[in-house]
Amino acid sequence: MNRFPSLAADQVTLANWRTAPFSRWAFHHVREIVPSADIPNDPADVMPLPEAPQNLELDELLEATDTDALVVLHRGRLVFERYANGMSAETPHILMSVTKSMLGLLTGVLAARGLLDLERPVTEILPELAGTGYKGASFRHLLDMRTGIAFDEDYLATSGPIVEYRKSTGWNPLQPGDAASDLRAFCQALKDADGPHGGRFHYVSPNSDLLGWVIERATGRRYADLMSEHIWRPMGAERSAYITVDRLGAPRCAGGMCVTARDLARVGQLIVNGGRRDKAQVLPAAWIEDIASNGDAGAWAAGSFAEYFPGLPMHYRSKWYALNRKPQLLFGWGIHGQNLFVDRERQVVIAKFSSQALPVDVKRMTLTVRSAVRICEQLAR
Repeated sequence: MNRFPSLAADQVTLANWRTAPFSRWAFHHVREIVPSADIPNDPADVMPLPEAPQNLELDELLEATDTDALVVLHRGRLVFERYANGMSAETPHILMSVTKSMLGLLTGVLAARGLLDLERPVTEILPELAGTGYKGASFRHLLDMRTGIAFDEDYLATSGPIVEYRKSTGWNPLQPGDAASDLRAFCQALKDADGPHGGRFHYVSPNSDLLGWVIERATGRRYADLMSEHIWRPMGAERSAYITVDRLGAPRCAGGMCVTARDLARVGQLIVNGGRRDKAQVLPAAWIEDIASNGDAGAWAAGSFAEYFPGLPMHYRSKWYALNRKPQLLFGWGIHGQNLFVDRERQVVIAKFSSQALPVDVKRMTLTVRSAVRICEQLAR
């Protein structure tokens, strides 16, 4: 999309928006491709990010990882900021699965307010799932990706359940003969199990969309409104965010949230601050500590994602990854190179957006994690 109207060969469509080179434009114009729901901020109450620029010499990282935006905070100050591919400080970019990490934070807020009992069976809130593979699963199993649902998260598949899943979310076009689907109907069609609930780490994106459905049913409120009320406004976001929705309005809690890099960094700063902003406790401090301390390393090692982070001591808890070195690094990760890194001890936050061609590129993932650790070390000197 480099001229208007663009040549037919250059046009971004629902069929090509997640493939290179179209993704370089599409990832920060998602609301023009997929329906969305707004997540309003409060323009009169913005968390300040005072600037204190430092020369971090990150040009090689930016180029090697197809970076669209990078924002680095240290002790609440903006020390580094870069944009590419038409991005700016005001541009929302898709988070992909860092959206799940945002879902995890909202779940913690709602649980602390007594609106969710995490040990409760999913089918008590959603009896529609009684005949599915989710029978016997709890909210906690959804949070920690430890359901026994049979689902292959193959991002390169051209047919099968994951493609039908994407059609149900409105992310893929329907093909001739396809009946219109929706996200909640897709979840009800997941009938099979491939292991016990509470077993190994098993990454199933529909778990997160299902948790969004649980939240809406339990609260009687729209997910986007809850995110705005409990996190986006009290955090002091500078810009409104948005989240993609299916044809019936169900939010894509697994990957559809779009925010600016600065506001994603503000989320990280909130975690550095123990969930507090000034005198207000936005995120429960105990929830942050639970993410840091209570993931199951054995479940992680038995899961399929350990190969993406070879040799690293890791766990996964409430939609967040933890690299268990000293100091610990908490992070959200999304396909095509989306990241939020938080080093609480050294008070460093790194928000990174990319438009990498491959959904999962282990070489670039390794480079990004190593670079994040190096940035934290450099700023701590």
